[in-house]
Amino acid sequence: MKSSFFAIAAAGAFSLSALVPAVAQDSVPSGEYTFDPDHSVISFHYDHLGFSTSYGLVRGVTGAINLDVENPQNSSVEASFPLSNLLSVAEEMDGHLRGEDFFNSPEGDQQITFTSTSVELDDDGDEARVTGDLTLNGVTKEVVLDVELNKAGNHPMGNVPTVGFSAETKLNRSDFNLGAFAPAIADEVEIEISVEASQQAE
Repeated sequence: MKSSFFAIAAAGAFSLSALVPAVAQDSVPSGEYTFDPDHSVISFHYDHLGFSTSYGLVRGVTGAINLDVENPQNSSVEASFPLSNLLSVAEEMDGHLRGEDFFNSPEGDQQITFTSTSVELDDDGDEARVTGDLTLNGVTKEVVLDVELNKAGNHPMGNVPTVGFSAETKLNRSDFNLGAFAPAIADEVEIEISVEASQQAE
């Protein structure tokens, strides 16, 4: 049996992404922050037959955060990437994931997207639960990202306002019609997201 995995995310998983717990109001301004695809990534892992933990990643995640500093709960995020940006542990596995058992997208051109629908801050204001719609393998499901602000401030190289977030979530690949070989290969996929986003220089 070829190892399978699954999934992703993404998410988004995607989303990708994250959004905004309390950002100090004097650290960065409100507005749109565009993902830096060179410094934004989704990683995932899942149990493989009980013998090992398999890992993968999604590179080149693109998207934008609309940040409302005074009212972070009004912020939003969108993220996306093509299936071809999802990398497993081996090229053969990548091909298998794009085949009929899973995504059925040989060219890897299927788009995976995440769009937030709500942001709920915790009591301390330094973490948030970002709920949104993840579209994966033609199926759209609501997912919740646990998001933490890493840093907000002026980028030392680009000299533009920049924010960074980390997020975590879990998905069942069977929810997205990607459940081949479960439960021998775990249905549940754990996802970690790191996003760096900046305002564009005028």
